[in-house]
Amino acid sequence: MKKTLVAIGIASLLTGCGMFGGHHAGGGHHKAHWGYHGDAGPEHWAELSENYSLCGSGKAQSPIDIEGAQAGDLKPIEFHYQAATNPIVVNNGHTIQVNYPAGSYAVIGGKRYELLQFHFHSPSEHTIHGQHADMVAHLVHKADDGQLAVVGILFDKGTENATLKPVFEAMPKSKGESTVPASINAADLLPEDRGYYHYTGSLTTPPCSEGVNWNVMKARMPVSEDQVNAFTHIFDKSIRPVQPLNGRTITEL
Repeated sequence: MKKTLVAIGIASLLTGCGMFGGHHAGGGHHKAHWGYHGDAGPEHWAELSENYSLCGSGKAQSPIDIEGAQAGDLKPIEFHYQAATNPIVVNNGHTIQVNYPAGSYAVIGGKRYELLQFHFHSPSEHTIHGQHADMVAHLVHKADDGQLAVVGILFDKGTENATLKPVFEAMPKSKGESTVPASINAADLLPEDRGYYHYTGSLTTPPCSEGVNWNVMKARMPVSEDQVNAFTHIFDKSIRPVQPLNGRTITEL
């Protein structure tokens, strides 16, 4: 069952439909609309489709509040990102997503994960000691065995982020629209200090499949208030509330 649910999540991701901000997800011919407001909001996701049941019953859900992290047997993440000369920036109805061309990957815990896309939430979905960052980028990766790994990069308001500038200047304002901005290198999003928090969680959107390898960078990057406002003007709400830890261990490097 777990493998089936993860497979559903991966299929949704690859079609731009369900992973961390797509418009629809689900199996068969039933595609239940979900969102962040009202009857389609996070507290109702489990009611919208039987494929979303883990959103209500799962015990290893994301996001979480990161607190009480323990020193773990973690290795530095090895980032092997290349510049994307023709990235596709998509408004998928829930977030701005940058579809990354093949060839970039990260080695996490000795395992290779290919970078598929990154997207944004404001404020951050994960909290650190109960506090949100002003924005987060989720870099979504997939291994050959189908496991997903996400690297979260937190942003605090400050100076303009030059790496994000071409993406934010090209942000499509309407659902379903896409643009091709100037070249961008995901490596330039990363902080110089590569310490991170790690735990096992889930997709933060339906179908909330579990078994996702989560890695949230400790050091934060800057983003201007205008850049945050440009995103929240399109998506005034884009986060799932933090979920119970349920005995899971958070480790840190």
